[in-house]
Amino acid sequence: MQQPASPHASPTDLHGLTRDELRALITSWDFSPVHAARLWNYLYYEAAGALDSDAMPDIPARLMERLQAETALTIPPVAHEARSTDGFTRKYLLSLADGKKIETVLMRFTGRVTACISSQAGCAMGCVFCATGQMGFSRHLAASEIVAQALHVRRILKAQGERLRNVVLMGMGEPLHNYDAVMRACEIMRDGSGLALGARRITLSTVGVVPGIMRMANEASPIHLAVSLHAATQAERRKLVPAAKRWPLDQLIDACRYYAEKLNRRIFFEWTLIDGKNDTEDHAHAVGRLLTGIHAQVNLIPLNPTAAYDGAPGHTSAAKKFQAVLAAYNLPSTIRQRRGIDIAAGCGQLAAMS
Repeated sequence: MQQPASPHASPTDLHGLTRDELRALITSWDFSPVHAARLWNYLYYEAAGALDSDAMPDIPARLMERLQAETALTIPPVAHEARSTDGFTRKYLLSLADGKKIETVLMRFTGRVTACISSQAGCAMGCVFCATGQMGFSRHLAASEIVAQALHVRRILKAQGERLRNVVLMGMGEPLHNYDAVMRACEIMRDGSGLALGARRITLSTVGVVPGIMRMANEASPIHLAVSLHAATQAERRKLVPAAKRWPLDQLIDACRYYAEKLNRRIFFEWTLIDGKNDTEDHAHAVGRLLTGIHAQVNLIPLNPTAAYDGAPGHTSAAKKFQAVLAAYNLPSTIRQRRGIDIAAGCGQLAAMS
């Protein structure tokens, strides 16, 4: 039988446990696994906002006492909420237990609602046009803090009779810099008895952390991979993405080819269109040549404004010409719908500020 936790031990965060781990914890306390199943249901299907008998009435009092003494829930309070005039986007500034703050975005599209969640407080990658990169790195998020963001959106939607359908790890931070916590969070979010997000409804976006891409391939990670490319030559990419110095473009493309071939899966390549810098037809031809032979799709994203970068978004006409060139290389592409620009909730704009 597991001994009671030391009064000085950190409580076990229930949102950081898989269903099997939660079951093992409850049964180690000599309670029936039935109670573990009920607790899991409260945590994820009901998205309970507290660890008490009011929020979880079917949990026996003796078990609730043990849970309150030795465990905790990550339910970060909202420090600030902003609603876009586009009518589709809300941004939440969430406060963590240590005072750090992160941003989470709820985005509505036709037929689905997507949560854009963060994996770190700040980011160490330093992409020049990204507000998170401009603020620097603070710390990794725990798996429970990543899951808690999806649950925050789930509670909002549940109150409106809606369901969370998609999650994108495209908020603050570099997910593959926090690999283990991110993958644990994805496992928890994918559980069919909980949030039940299918693997193909979760997309992870990386600036190009080669070891992480290789690890995803070798571990057959089932979630979607998106790679922030932004330039088709090493010299141009280094100017935009400092991480390219550590993981050069040729190494990144080799890793992407390995991933796509090993898993027989498409990769999404993200291309931020910056007026006059990377949005010409010549740039599009360079992308076509670079990605030839990779099962890929290119997502074109007009630059969103940030305080420390003076570039301008590529024009719609340039984006359409870019698309036409990519089509000649049999590369499908989309032009990303802009959401929440007026509240700094768009791609590259998150910076933990109200």
